[in-house]
Amino acid sequence: MLIIIDENTDEIRLDIYLSQLYVDISRSKIQASIKSGKVLVNGEIKKPSYILKFGDRIEFENLAPVEILKVEPENLPLEIVWEDENMAVVNKPSGMLTHPTTLENSNTLVNALLYKYGENLSDINGEFRRGIIHRLDRNTSGLLMIAKNNQTHEYLAQMIKNHDLTKKYRAVLKGDYQKDEDIIEEAIGRHKTQPHKMTVTPDGKPSKTILKVLERFGEATYVELTLVTGRTHQIRVHTSYKKHPVYNDTLYGAGMGKIKTDEQVLQSYYLKFAKPDSSQIIELEIEPDEKLSKVLKFFRNRRIN
Repeated sequence: MLIIIDENTDEIRLDIYLSQLYVDISRSKIQASIKSGKVLVNGEIKKPSYILKFGDRIEFENLAPVEILKVEPENLPLEIVWEDENMAVVNKPSGMLTHPTTLENSNTLVNALLYKYGENLSDINGEFRRGIIHRLDRNTSGLLMIAKNNQTHEYLAQMIKNHDLTKKYRAVLKGDYQKDEDIIEEAIGRHKTQPHKMTVTPDGKPSKTILKVLERFGEATYVELTLVTGRTHQIRVHTSYKKHPVYNDTLYGAGMGKIKTDEQVLQSYYLKFAKPDSSQIIELEIEPDEKLSKVLKFFRNRRIN
């Protein structure tokens, strides 16, 4: 398998990264595989503690049984918002994994993409991530770009790295956010003791989120968030740091509110980018999803009553 590290997965130890991919294989076994040369980074054997960098190429033998790694096409609901011969933009629903893991290799976006497009997907990042350039958390819905070939994958990955696109989110935050507009610039890095989480830390990567209040409910605030950078969990970390975590985001301290949902009430609703090999600008926007609409209706009704 071959995986090229993007900006959302760099600055993490090699053994921890593979442990997150192979969640059902012990870390000691993964470390042994790295030390024995079954895992190469940029063609070289590295220590398990090696810190991955953007653009690193990880090549490794299958560390799990072949049947676990096999990703089957599945006829799952798939909303195509826009597409051409080189790429597509899909609306991923909340609750769906973007790509498989060794514990879950069905009912993901990649399974649906394989059914829709077959071999017409980029394979730079291996079978688990066919066509995938960037990701959304399982319980975050919204717009995702998909590459149909490797050339387009590289173009879009570079565009994301250079921040040459506009990506906006809608969210409901816990509590009353005091500023109508805010710019959150706090470095984000991986949590030292909980590697599945990110945190604000002085030795993290520069991160910037622009926040604009859309509607106030007293006990919650409806906001628009523009990502200037695209760190893992960036919105969730930045809003939690400001003591106003995304509503129902239990991982980052919100707890479960009065109106129950599947975790964070967060949607990637707007995308603007230059079409590959063209000067044409593509601008896409979708309506609030079912989860966001449910929470907004709840708070609006409480305010009226």
